[in-house]
Amino acid sequence: MEQSLLSRLDRAARRLGLSRSAYLARLVGREVGAATGPGRDPRVRKALADIDRLVRRNPPPAGFDVTAAIRRMRDTR
Repeated sequence: MEQSLLSRLDRAARRLGLSRSAYLARLVGREVGAATGPGRDPRVRKALADIDRLVRRNPPPAGFDVTAAIRRMRDTR
């Protein structure tokens, strides 16, 4: 794979807070999973793309633990 493509891949993964492997797994899952399950519905794919776009535009602050925040919200119910 060309270095320039790897660099773009790494930047995209970092923007989402993912490793290269996790990002590639996500891309493959979308591509392969698009034929079955909820991903086959174009409205669902659009909604997921919208969510990804929102997260890219509004990333959490550095060091913010999203998982811990979700667990705190869950546990206060």
